[in-house]
Amino acid sequence: MPDISFKLDPKIIIGPETVNRLGGICSEYGSRVVLVTEQVLYENKIIDRVVQVLEDSQVETIVFDEIPPQATAEIAEQVAELARGGRCSAIIGLGGLKTQAISRLASMLKEAGAYLFDLLDGLMAEWNCLPYIAVPTSGRDPFLFSDRFIAVDPRDRSVKIVRTPPGLCVAAIIDSGVSELLSDKFAATVAFDGLCVAIESYCSTKANFLSDAILEQAIASYGHILDSFSENRTFDLVGNSSHAGFLTALGSAVSAPGIGTALAYALNGRFPVAKSWCSTVLLPHIMERLVPARPEKLAKIAELLGEPVTGVPVAEAASLAVDGVRRRMGVLSVPARLKDFNLVLDRLVPVAETARSLDFIAYSPRPITSDEAYDILKQAF
Repeated sequence: MPDISFKLDPKIIIGPETVNRLGGICSEYGSRVVLVTEQVLYENKIIDRVVQVLEDSQVETIVFDEIPPQATAEIAEQVAELARGGRCSAIIGLGGLKTQAISRLASMLKEAGAYLFDLLDGLMAEWNCLPYIAVPTSGRDPFLFSDRFIAVDPRDRSVKIVRTPPGLCVAAIIDSGVSELLSDKFAATVAFDGLCVAIESYCSTKANFLSDAILEQAIASYGHILDSFSENRTFDLVGNSSHAGFLTALGSAVSAPGIGTALAYALNGRFPVAKSWCSTVLLPHIMERLVPARPEKLAKIAELLGEPVTGVPVAEAASLAVDGVRRRMGVLSVPARLKDFNLVLDRLVPVAETARSLDFIAYSPRPITSDEAYDILKQAF
């Protein structure tokens, strides 16, 4: 068995009402912070609640809520300038994947003379950075506990890996009470998105017994969530989605996601299509590629999803995992083709090339070329 070496920088706080501890965490670093967030969170008063929590701890809050749906990394420069001008001691990211990426980048751009494009081009920040505190409003971030993350390059809307210095993220608060409100269909695609990350990380060549144990729990949780959507059962979907998302983030930090995750990020970066929709469409096609490469693991996934695998040969059980995902997609009436998003196939070649260039693809269970990445897009189209 190969050695396992990993390190989680942030202090992780999980559970209902844990956002109430945010003020105490921030006060360890100073009395003024920038809260990076999304305007949609005003609708259920999440922003007001978080600001009140901070004020109760005598932490002055500067709110930055101007993150457009198709935001690129350049927004981080505006946040960093605001933090410098306000003499802030930390940056809080309250929101989804893009908000977290922009918050991380802004923390790394604190110093005058720190250039965004240097970071996007692979430079490691070797200067002082502001502490970054993550308060995600949706789970499934494969890089929440990683030393890298994905950002959208404003020069061409490609996605890039940005490496973070040790200790940048000082705390991560996982509180289902600050989860954004989603329609049933969108919430279902978020679950499929998390399931895609979990399955790819479970089948990665970087996987080990620790990541397997964590991700098996995540996969089973996502299966339970999707079945609950399908059957309209009474179930704490928000709370369980938060827990499944946490397990997925933790497991993928120990392992690595794959080409499906990369393609979903690349599509979302270039076109106005939600990443979760892209992952949902791509997931069965990714699983079909994993069947011959990781049949035993796909068979285990089928079991975790509740498919009837007792006494069934491994190869057949592996195919049942794919069938189970497709059946749930049909029951929940989520999009099954990329063409449903008004995309043009001829414009997807750069998407495939960008996805293939992301370094975590090296841990895919079978080699992936740009042509093969494009073939996956064609199959999903």
